[in-house]
Amino acid sequence: MKEGLLSIGEMARLNHITIATLRLYDREGLLKPAFVDPDSGYRYYDIYQNARLDMIAYMKELGMRLQEIQTVLSTEDITRIEAILAEKYEQIHKEIRALEIRRNAVERAIRAMERYRKSPVKGTISLEYNDRRYLWSIPAQNNFYEGDLSDFETCLTELRFALIENGFPGIHTYSIGTSIARADYERRNFVADKVFIFGDHTLNKLRKDMTIVESGMYACIYTDRYEDELSYADRLLSYCEENHFSVSGDYICEILSEFNVFDEKRRNMFIRLQVPVKFPE
Repeated sequence: MKEGLLSIGEMARLNHITIATLRLYDREGLLKPAFVDPDSGYRYYDIYQNARLDMIAYMKELGMRLQEIQTVLSTEDITRIEAILAEKYEQIHKEIRALEIRRNAVERAIRAMERYRKSPVKGTISLEYNDRRYLWSIPAQNNFYEGDLSDFETCLTELRFALIENGFPGIHTYSIGTSIARADYERRNFVADKVFIFGDHTLNKLRKDMTIVESGMYACIYTDRYEDELSYADRLLSYCEENHFSVSGDYICEILSEFNVFDEKRRNMFIRLQVPVKFPE
């Protein structure tokens, strides 16, 4: 019975797999040996069984699990193969989208670090062009401008809970901003309006609940202290008034980066305060 057959070692070498893999396939019912010596228990294979191994390898490359492969091979149902591959196709696309979202978040973090290194001296006011941005927000539950940093932390906690409940990847909880409605800001009525994350074009395509912030010119001022925000926001508005710029949208406080590794007792933030402006004709 062994004449013309291949030992398990020879079969493994021919197909660039291990002996342990062939034994696993035998146990799982994927590929039974052509002959098992009743005395020694040694497994022997027919070279024509290479075709089955090729099929198993191909299905594994497509992402199918051994249990799925065994089901397909035992039922000989090609429609089952098609259904499983359709599921794998959608799964791979979800993984690609998740990786793309993570890649974009890393790119934003790199740009934020670069902006931090190249930003003007703290307190310097500048005019900058911002590309279109995408936000996902919740209403601010309290006016943290009337409180202290602990009130701001409470708002961030509420935002992170909302992000988790709405299926956002965790990496988005680190690109945060807050806003004051234009009408309130122009009256110097500093009332927190929204707390949000900055997304990107990819996230905007995947979701229907993002808000678009159009591109345009912004009056900006930078600081590394949360406590500076109100006085700097007031300075920014005075600058616009002195130069006869019209405020054309909501005031935004954008946390460009955080360096909590340097101080475990407080949030160390690098902040860009900004307001969209139009110039006099």
